[in-house]
Amino acid sequence: MPPRKPSSASKAPARTFKTKPGKPTSTDVAAAAGVSRSAVSFAFNNPQRISTATRERILAVAEELGYTPNTLGRMLQAGTTNSIGVLLPQGLAQILENPYYSRFLMGAGQVCDREGYTLLLTPPLQDSVLKAIPYAAVDGFIVCGLEIDRGEVAELDRRGIPFVLIDSDRHEGAPHVEVDDRGGARDVARYLLELGHRRLAVLSIGPRPAADPGHRGPLARRLAGITDALAEVGLTLDDVRVAEVPVTRADGYKATRELMSGEPPSAILALSDVLAYGAVDALQDLGVAVPDEVSVTGFDDLAESAWFRPRLTTVRQPIVTKGRIAADFLISAIRGEDQHPHQMLGTSLIVRDSATNPA
Repeated sequence: MPPRKPSSASKAPARTFKTKPGKPTSTDVAAAAGVSRSAVSFAFNNPQRISTATRERILAVAEELGYTPNTLGRMLQAGTTNSIGVLLPQGLAQILENPYYSRFLMGAGQVCDREGYTLLLTPPLQDSVLKAIPYAAVDGFIVCGLEIDRGEVAELDRRGIPFVLIDSDRHEGAPHVEVDDRGGARDVARYLLELGHRRLAVLSIGPRPAADPGHRGPLARRLAGITDALAEVGLTLDDVRVAEVPVTRADGYKATRELMSGEPPSAILALSDVLAYGAVDALQDLGVAVPDEVSVTGFDDLAESAWFRPRLTTVRQPIVTKGRIAADFLISAIRGEDQHPHQMLGTSLIVRDSATNPA
């Protein structure tokens, strides 16, 4: 007697679902599972509203269809994203070239990890920081290096978005974190003057927009500190050569070569460590010994400065701490907690090997 063929009931094929082309939606899941769209929403967001069997059926169908809920859409509907943005004054390529921002973002990231927030970098959109604001799905912004009378700050005020200002002037409507830029610059300029230097050059943070002839923010404070030190020996900023350049190593290099083409300075005071690195690179390529022929100092005390050759004399600012405090202040503002006052952090002069008495 020939063996019987297995019945269709004993070998049921796996169930499959046909979907229209494109990303599956909650409507597709509801249709395939034979439930309402509300039931699909409950399965992912409020499972206690439906039975365990119904939820398991919906999740199985969703997995087979490849459906995932739009988490961002849900958060926006709820009015929160659990994300903070860092509004940047320059494009990402230039920002990421500067190790200062790595340190700053480390501090902000420590707070985000602790509080369950994500961090979104928001560079200018089509060369406009103002245009970037509406496209950032965040609960608030850390605003880096923007002047308070620019349109970005006014737009954040108008939209009612919490924000914290960093490396800017104070704004009474928002928390603000800064370092003692004036004191730090005064200390390093005074140190060079006490060594006997009088032919100074400054690699300044810039360049300023053509329509803005004045110095503001941290740059104004640092130049004021240098002016304070110069006044102690009967000099003014007019007695110093100042080159305003973007904060990149390449621009520090280029500016230093130009400074050395005329009457060379005996010391170069760079207002960022990155510019100081470029200055040393240029001097070494020109065959100029640092510090025996030209001294070089920086501002920031990045990690590289301790093992750079020669080891860089610089002003230490607490960059990681600044990022951490900024994120703490912003999350407090987002949560509607008591607003923090303006916070100023101290600086200190770190004397290493890149500066000595003039030849």
